[in-house]
Amino acid sequence: MSKITAAITSVQGYVPEGKLTNADLEKLVDTNDEWILSRTGIKERRLAAKGEALSDFGVKIVEGICKKRGITPEEIDMIIVGTITGDYRFPSTSNVICDKVGAKNAWGYDISAACSGFLYALDNAKQYIENGTYKKVIVIGADHMSSIINYSDRATCIIFGDGGGGVLLEPDTEGFGIQDSILKADGSGRHYLLQAIGGSVEPVNKENACTPGMYVHQEGKTVFKNAVKNMADVSAEIMEKNDLTSEDIDWLVPHQANLRIIDATARRMGLEKEKVMINIEKYGNTTAGTIPLCLADWESKLKKGDNVVLAAFGGGFTWGAIYLKWAYNAK
Repeated sequence: MSKITAAITSVQGYVPEGKLTNADLEKLVDTNDEWILSRTGIKERRLAAKGEALSDFGVKIVEGICKKRGITPEEIDMIIVGTITGDYRFPSTSNVICDKVGAKNAWGYDISAACSGFLYALDNAKQYIENGTYKKVIVIGADHMSSIINYSDRATCIIFGDGGGGVLLEPDTEGFGIQDSILKADGSGRHYLLQAIGGSVEPVNKENACTPGMYVHQEGKTVFKNAVKNMADVSAEIMEKNDLTSEDIDWLVPHQANLRIIDATARRMGLEKEKVMINIEKYGNTTAGTIPLCLADWESKLKKGDNVVLAAFGGGFTWGAIYLKWAYNAK
């Protein structure tokens, strides 16, 4: 019997209609377009409409995947969501999406790994495909970052946006799909990028409800230094582990946190810019959503058999890389 691998057979992105440009931010904080663009590569980011929840992102993503693949939500076995901005503390946003989209035969859960959430969720999902438990698993990476951003904090408000994407995993016996993954974490980095208030360490109360700890806190220099090193290192590691040269790699799909981090990773892998998927200028950092959004935006460029490396670094600290062979030509 041929080995079963978990292959991506459909991809869909979603971003809200609302836009927050660098010019808009100039009216909110002490910054300017040139400063933001030179340090991050971001021109604008998307903002969810009032009342639009993360599960609403997920519904659009699942519906798009089903339409492209020609299946119904009832055929989905499982939905795993990588996010830090779910609808509620509980139940999981996966449960809510299943209900809203009519995936009556599916179950699932959320994974909290910040910007590495999609990679963590993808690695989880592949196990269910490879061991024969399920035939159709949707993996979503998405975040509603505007719900936890302080728009008077210029260290964070210039970076993050709302949006996400997802993929359908199905069994493959031709050698396509996920080939290998390396996932890592270092919890000692938690203090440098976190939302301090709202968990069991410091629950929300009337004294702290409107304080800065309710929002994302980032110590930029420390996060940048660790992101550059670890994302580049793990990408080089997965190449070495699988005997891949820069010539073998068709695409790098990097987490879209900062253009300088992306460039450092590509240099470490020996890749020219033409092999790197970038859309940070349009969406900013959508946290767990950046990699599937890139795949959706660049889907028409991908060809069956392409060697693709996905790489991310996020709060926690978390980071990792996944090597896969693309399984289809886009219609």
